[in-house]
Amino acid sequence: MTAMLELIDVKVRYGAIGALKGISVAVEEGEIVTLLGANGAGKTTTLRTISGQLRPYAGEIRFEGEQIDGMPAHEVVRLGIGHSPEGRRVFARMTILENLQMGAYRFGRARKPDLDRVFSLFPRLLERRSQHAGTLSGGEQQMLAIGRALMSQPRLLLLDEPSMGLAPLLVQQIFDIIREINLQGTTVLLVEQNAAQALSLADRGYVLETGSIVMTDAAAALLVDARVRAAYLGEGAA
Repeated sequence: MTAMLELIDVKVRYGAIGALKGISVAVEEGEIVTLLGANGAGKTTTLRTISGQLRPYAGEIRFEGEQIDGMPAHEVVRLGIGHSPEGRRVFARMTILENLQMGAYRFGRARKPDLDRVFSLFPRLLERRSQHAGTLSGGEQQMLAIGRALMSQPRLLLLDEPSMGLAPLLVQQIFDIIREINLQGTTVLLVEQNAAQALSLADRGYVLETGSIVMTDAAAALLVDARVRAAYLGEGAA
C-alpha cells in the first residue's frame, strides 16, 4: 500500500549549504507524524519543500502517488496539502474572516461548511471574526493560522511549531484541537519543539539532525528512548 506522502532521498540546498541531505519520510493516511530536532535541523525546510515553497535538487516527493516536487505552491494546495507556517504569518491588516477567506482561494470564495468547521474548532475566532488579525494575541493568531490552512479542505495538514510562544494552558488547547482535526479525518505532519507533547500526540516520529534523519520509530517508543529524552526532553540519558 502506497503512503499518502512519501519523501524519497530528498536533498535541498541553501546556496552551497546542504539543508536536507537525503531524507526519506512516509506518512500514512490518518496518521499524526511528528518531526523532531534542534533549531536548524531541517524541520521547517522539510515542510516548505513539501508545500512547494522550496525545490529539492535531488530526490522525489509523492502525494497520493503523484510526484509533486517542483510543483508550484498553489498547485500543491489544490492537490490537498495545507500548511500552517512557522510564525503564523497572518495578514495583520485583514480581519479574521478575511484571513479565512484567503485560505479558501482555491474555491474562489469561502464555503460555509468550512467556516462552520473552523468556528466550531475555534469559537474565539467566531466571536472576533471582524477584528483585525494584527490585534489578536499569539494564541489567537495561531488558531487563525491553523483555521486558514483548514479552509482549503486539506487531506494532509502541515503544522510548523503550533505551540511556539504560547502559555501552557493554550499549548494544551492547541494540541487538543490538533487531535480533533485528525479525528475528523485530516492527516497531520507536525513540526514541534515541545517534544513531549508532540510524541504524546503522534503515531510515529522522525528525529532530524543537521539535515539527516537519525532516528525513526513509533512515537511511544521515541518518548521513552534514552537518547531522545536526553536530547529533547531535558533529561540525562539512562
